Amino acid sequence: MPRLSDTMEEGVLSRWLKKEGDTVRQGEVIGEIDTDKATMELESFDDGILEKLLVPEGTTVAIGQPLAVIGDGSGTVPPVEAAPEAPGIDPSTGPVPAPPESRPAQAPSDARADAGARRLLSSPLARREAARHGLDPATITGTGPGGRIVRADVEAAIAAAETEQPQPQRQAPPAAAGREPAVTPSSAQDSVEVPLSQMRRVTAHRLTESAAAPHFYLTVVVAVDALFRFRSEVNERFADQDVKVSVTDLLVRACAATLRRHPHVNSSWAGDKILAHQKINIGVAVALDEGLMVPVVTGADTKSLDRIATETRSLAEKARTGTLKLHEFSGGTFTISNLGMFGIDNFTAVINPPEAAILAVGAATDEPYAHDGELHSRRVMKITMTSDHRVLDGATAAAFLSDLKRTLEDPLRIVI
Repeated sequence: MPRLSDTMEEGVLSRWLKKEGDTVRQGEVIGEIDTDKATMELESFDDGILEKLLVPEGTTVAIGQPLAVIGDGSGTVPPVEAAPEAPGIDPSTGPVPAPPESRPAQAPSDARADAGARRLLSSPLARREAARHGLDPATITGTGPGGRIVRADVEAAIAAAETEQPQPQRQAPPAAAGREPAVTPSSAQDSVEVPLSQMRRVTAHRLTESAAAPHFYLTVVVAVDALFRFRSEVNERFADQDVKVSVTDLLVRACAATLRRHPHVNSSWAGDKILAHQKINIGVAVALDEGLMVPVVTGADTKSLDRIATETRSLAEKARTGTLKLHEFSGGTFTISNLGMFGIDNFTAVINPPEAAILAVGAATDEPYAHDGELHSRRVMKITMTSDHRVLDGATAAAFLSDLKRTLEDPLRIVI
């Protein structure tokens, strides 16, 4: 099992694309691995014959544990033992975690080949929940993007199965003399244990790590009437070129341009030093059933608004379908979290370590204001920047946020 992301400690071998006896070439994709961030491709590290598949589909495997045996087809390859390292592992990360508990017996290779004949889109958590309740994912209708099976679909199937096969109620024991009768428990469980997905487990670990950083928060109110007019004009003017710019796209470009003028904000905490990044890579938080993904627009300050719009749409779709590549969610230097579409007026976000800052964006709302003794109405948006005080001081963060406000209120500054 190779390390496929900087936070990965184990992965789920979700699907074999080759079967035992197949000829494989170095670099050829032979399987798929669900990591804490996305579904990644497993490539063969050598030429030869795929002599043995050591783990069945759906197995959770620690980094460095063997997945398959590639030989010359003679079957004389000696037994494989767990290696302390695997390609892509940084030895400085420490010892390899102990392998997880044994999984169900491996299915025959022909069954794996049949499973690989067609792709059944489903999230890792959905697959595990289905297996835990003895449900065949092929019988579940997916309601996610592209028919993807998500946790809610599995829960609906579980509820339907329980309705079709009701469990008999147990008779409560008679109440003891002098005591109130015991309440008969409801047939529905008060709590249901939900196993952690890889993404949720790593998210919890990283947010706990983030909580150790000394956070501080600054909020400004931005007048966005000019920004929204600018967005409408761009979309109308270039509609024939299939250009569709969102508020998030404008924020990505505005933050990138402002970071260029305030390079210290584009930094990271690195234990005993601060890393000042030369490239401006803006992460955009995307909510998924399994957790939160942050795909990254690299070199955002060098890209045009229409290119940023195209990339953010593509990255968000890949995040939802679990097809992001490693370079598409790595290397972020600043993150934007926009909850305005949910009607959230204002909130604070947790820093995405090791970045020094994250911007939380609320909804645009109407507010009254006085001008020349007359009452008017305007649209405003509250934005809050969370900063790591080890990297940024209050004045430095305030100068950046003030400049960002000025840029958003004068949208032509975004494209300069």
